[in-house]
Amino acid sequence: PHRAAGIPEKFQRMLVPNKMQHVLCTGNLTTKEQYDELKGLAPNVHVVRGGFDEDTTFPEFKVIQIGQFKVGLIHGHQIVPWGDAHSLAVAQRQFDVDILISGHTHKNEVNEYEGKWFINPGSITGAYSTLTTEVTPSFILLAIQGSKVVTYVYELHGDQVDVSKSEFSKA
Repeated sequence: PHRAAGIPEKFQRMLVPNKMQHVLCTGNLTTKEQYDELKGLAPNVHVVRGGFDEDTTFPEFKVIQIGQFKVGLIHGHQIVPWGDAHSLAVAQRQFDVDILISGHTHKNEVNEYEGKWFINPGSITGAYSTLTTEVTPSFILLAIQGSKVVTYVYELHGDQVDVSKSEFSKA
């Protein structure tokens, strides 16, 4: 990454190769080497283009079927105002997905809105954004089983990793 030294060591130790089925990235990998690192984590790597990506072949938006869920992936700079719940809901309906994962704000969030789930993993490196220089490094793991999704939000505060959990069931 251009705006951070790399993924914090505490997070690197948690990201064990082949323990996940999918990696979903909202962009700004910036280099092929970082993409290759993600490919080493899981057999299925899905990336959309962010504003700083050198690889222009990444799509603007991607829909992935994972179990019973259609998951939309978008960088988030296309959502105006950035991170706005109503604007995200418009994109969710446009792409007809159960879960919309977006980034750009570098602030993690897990929200239910109008019966759908909206997830922002934040920034795994803690890179500053145009909105703030105070960014908490974070990432989110999704456990999808049947009609249920459990999210685990990992945040790095100093030397400590805090984890919070949310659950969502498909109607």
